[in-house]
Amino acid sequence: MKISQSAKTYADALIKMSQDGLMAYDDILKDLETVTEIIKSSADLKNVLVTPAVPTEQKLEIINDIFNSQINQNILNFLKILAEKKRFNEFEEIIEAFKQELDEINNVKRITVISAIDLSEEYKQKIINKLQEKLNKTIYAEWQKDEAVIGGLIIHIDDNVIDTSIKNKLENLSKNIIKGNL
Repeated sequence: MKISQSAKTYADALIKMSQDGLMAYDDILKDLETVTEIIKSSADLKNVLVTPAVPTEQKLEIINDIFNSQINQNILNFLKILAEKKRFNEFEEIIEAFKQELDEINNVKRITVISAIDLSEEYKQKIINKLQEKLNKTIYAEWQKDEAVIGGLIIHIDDNVIDTSIKNKLENLSKNIIKGNL
Protein backbone atom coordinates (compact mmCIF):
# COMPACT_ATOMS: atom_id res chain seq x y z
CA MET A 1 0.00 0.00 0.00
CA LYS A 2 1.34 3.41 -1.00
CA ILE A 3 1.15 5.78 1.95
CA SER A 4 0.66 9.50 1.39
CA GLN A 5 2.68 12.14 3.19
CA SER A 6 -0.44 13.43 4.93
CA ALA A 7 -1.21 9.92 6.24
CA LYS A 8 2.33 9.79 7.64
CA THR A 9 1.80 13.18 9.28
CA TYR A 10 -1.38 11.96 11.01
CA ALA A 11 0.40 8.76 12.07
CA ASP A 12 3.16 10.94 13.55
CA ALA A 13 0.48 12.74 15.58
CA LEU A 14 -0.65 9.39 16.99
CA ILE A 15 2.95 8.50 17.87
CA LYS A 16 3.36 11.87 19.58
CA MET A 17 0.15 11.24 21.52
CA SER A 18 1.79 8.19 23.04
CA GLN A 19 5.16 9.86 23.56
CA ASP A 20 3.36 12.64 25.43
CA GLY A 21 1.94 10.01 27.79
CA LEU A 22 -1.69 10.38 26.71
CA MET A 23 -2.08 6.75 25.60
CA ALA A 24 0.11 3.66 25.19
CA TYR A 25 0.98 2.59 21.62
CA ASP A 26 -0.90 -0.69 22.07
CA ASP A 27 -4.03 1.11 23.31
CA ILE A 28 -3.96 3.46 20.32
CA LEU A 29 -3.61 0.51 17.95
CA LYS A 30 -6.40 -1.40 19.71
CA ASP A 31 -8.77 1.59 19.40
CA LEU A 32 -7.85 2.12 15.74
CA GLU A 33 -8.58 -1.54 15.04
CA THR A 34 -11.92 -1.22 16.83
CA VAL A 35 -12.80 1.74 14.60
CA THR A 36 -11.68 -0.22 11.53
CA GLU A 37 -13.90 -3.19 12.41
CA ILE A 38 -16.92 -0.96 12.98
CA ILE A 39 -16.36 0.89 9.70
CA LYS A 40 -15.84 -2.38 7.80
CA SER A 41 -19.12 -3.73 9.18
CA SER A 42 -21.07 -0.87 7.58
CA ALA A 43 -20.51 0.31 4.02
CA ASP A 44 -23.00 3.12 4.68
CA LEU A 45 -20.95 4.40 7.61
CA LYS A 46 -17.77 4.40 5.55
CA ASN A 47 -19.52 6.24 2.70
CA VAL A 48 -20.87 8.90 5.06
CA LEU A 49 -17.43 9.48 6.61
CA VAL A 50 -15.56 9.81 3.29
CA THR A 51 -18.19 11.58 1.16
CA PRO A 52 -17.48 15.31 0.82
CA ALA A 53 -21.20 16.05 0.27
CA VAL A 54 -22.06 15.06 3.86
CA PRO A 55 -21.73 18.13 6.11
CA THR A 56 -18.89 18.01 8.64
CA GLU A 57 -21.26 18.69 11.55
CA GLN A 58 -23.29 15.60 10.63
CA LYS A 59 -20.09 13.51 10.42
CA LEU A 60 -19.01 14.72 13.86
CA GLU A 61 -22.38 13.76 15.36
CA ILE A 62 -22.20 10.31 13.77
CA ILE A 63 -18.63 9.78 14.99
CA ASN A 64 -19.64 10.82 18.50
CA ASP A 65 -22.78 8.64 18.52
CA ILE A 66 -21.06 5.51 17.22
CA PHE A 67 -17.60 5.66 18.79
CA ASN A 68 -18.00 7.61 22.05
CA SER A 69 -18.50 4.52 24.23
CA GLN A 70 -16.18 2.30 22.16
CA ILE A 71 -12.82 4.11 22.22
CA ASN A 72 -10.63 6.46 24.24
CA GLN A 73 -11.53 10.17 24.08
CA ASN A 74 -8.16 10.98 22.48
CA ILE A 75 -8.85 8.68 19.54
CA LEU A 76 -12.41 10.01 19.30
CA ASN A 77 -10.98 13.53 19.00
CA PHE A 78 -8.52 12.24 16.39
CA LEU A 79 -11.42 10.85 14.32
CA LYS A 80 -13.21 14.20 14.57
CA ILE A 81 -10.10 15.99 13.30
CA LEU A 82 -9.95 13.58 10.34
CA ALA A 83 -13.59 14.44 9.57
CA GLU A 84 -13.01 18.19 9.94
CA LYS A 85 -9.93 18.11 7.72
CA LYS A 86 -11.71 15.84 5.19
CA ARG A 87 -9.05 13.14 5.60
CA PHE A 88 -11.20 10.16 6.59
CA ASN A 89 -10.54 8.66 3.15
CA GLU A 90 -6.92 8.16 4.33
CA PHE A 91 -7.85 6.32 7.52
CA GLU A 92 -6.48 2.94 6.37
CA GLU A 93 -3.24 4.56 5.18
CA ILE A 94 -2.87 6.34 8.53
CA ILE A 95 -3.21 3.06 10.40
CA GLU A 96 -0.66 1.41 8.10
CA ALA A 97 1.76 4.33 8.56
CA PHE A 98 1.24 4.13 12.35
CA LYS A 99 2.02 0.40 12.33
CA GLN A 100 5.15 1.00 10.26
CA GLU A 101 6.35 3.68 12.69
CA LEU A 102 5.66 1.35 15.62
CA ASP A 103 7.74 -1.32 13.89
CA GLU A 104 10.60 1.19 13.53
CA ILE A 105 10.35 2.18 17.20
CA ASN A 106 10.28 -1.48 18.25
CA ASN A 107 13.05 -2.51 15.79
CA VAL A 108 10.71 -4.92 13.99
CA LYS A 109 10.81 -6.01 10.35
CA ARG A 110 7.85 -7.74 8.70
CA ILE A 111 8.62 -10.07 5.83
CA THR A 112 6.83 -12.49 3.54
CA VAL A 113 8.34 -15.90 2.76
CA ILE A 114 6.97 -17.91 -0.17
CA SER A 115 7.82 -21.58 -0.62
CA ALA A 116 6.57 -24.44 -2.77
CA ILE A 117 5.74 -26.60 0.25
CA ASP A 118 4.66 -26.05 3.82
CA LEU A 119 7.78 -25.53 5.89
CA SER A 120 8.35 -27.19 9.26
CA GLU A 121 8.27 -24.97 12.34
CA GLU A 122 11.94 -25.79 12.90
CA TYR A 123 12.91 -24.64 9.39
CA LYS A 124 10.79 -21.48 9.73
CA GLN A 125 12.59 -20.67 12.96
CA LYS A 126 15.98 -21.18 11.29
CA ILE A 127 15.00 -18.71 8.55
CA ILE A 128 13.79 -16.16 11.11
CA ASN A 129 16.94 -16.57 13.22
CA LYS A 130 19.19 -16.09 10.18
CA LEU A 131 17.33 -12.96 9.05
CA GLN A 132 17.29 -11.53 12.59
CA GLU A 133 21.05 -12.02 12.72
CA LYS A 134 21.56 -10.38 9.28
CA LEU A 135 19.14 -7.48 9.74
CA ASN A 136 19.65 -6.99 13.49
CA LYS A 137 15.88 -6.69 13.90
CA THR A 138 13.06 -8.76 15.34
CA ILE A 139 11.48 -10.57 12.40
CA TYR A 140 7.79 -11.33 11.97
CA ALA A 141 7.16 -13.53 8.96
CA GLU A 142 4.06 -14.22 6.94
CA TRP A 143 4.34 -17.66 5.35
CA GLN A 144 2.80 -18.40 1.96
CA LYS A 145 2.74 -21.49 -0.19
CA ASP A 146 3.01 -21.29 -3.99
CA GLU A 147 3.69 -24.52 -5.87
CA ALA A 148 4.91 -22.51 -8.89
CA VAL A 149 8.04 -21.69 -6.89
CA ILE A 150 9.05 -25.38 -7.42
CA GLY A 151 11.75 -25.30 -4.74
CA GLY A 152 13.74 -22.77 -2.73
CA LEU A 153 12.32 -19.59 -1.25
CA ILE A 154 11.20 -16.12 -2.24
CA ILE A 155 11.61 -13.61 0.59
CA HIS A 156 10.04 -10.14 0.44
CA ILE A 157 11.64 -7.57 2.75
CA ASP A 158 10.07 -4.16 2.12
CA ASP A 159 10.66 -3.51 -1.59
CA ASN A 160 13.51 -6.04 -1.82
CA VAL A 161 13.08 -9.60 -3.06
CA ILE A 162 15.49 -12.44 -2.38
CA ASP A 163 14.61 -15.14 -4.89
CA THR A 164 16.37 -18.49 -4.42
CA SER A 165 13.59 -20.43 -6.13
CA ILE A 166 14.26 -23.08 -8.73
CA LYS A 167 11.64 -21.38 -10.91
CA ASN A 168 13.77 -18.19 -10.92
CA LYS A 169 16.95 -20.14 -11.70
CA LEU A 170 15.23 -21.91 -14.61
CA GLU A 171 13.93 -18.60 -15.98
CA ASN A 172 17.42 -17.09 -15.80
CA LEU A 173 18.91 -20.16 -17.49
CA SER A 174 16.30 -19.90 -20.25
CA LYS A 175 17.09 -16.20 -20.80
CA ASN A 176 20.81 -16.99 -21.05
CA ILE A 177 20.17 -19.78 -23.56
CA ILE A 178 18.07 -17.46 -25.71
CA LYS A 179 20.75 -14.76 -25.60
CA GLY A 180 23.42 -17.34 -26.37
CA ASN A 181 25.33 -16.61 -23.17
CA LEU A 182 26.16 -20.21 -22.32
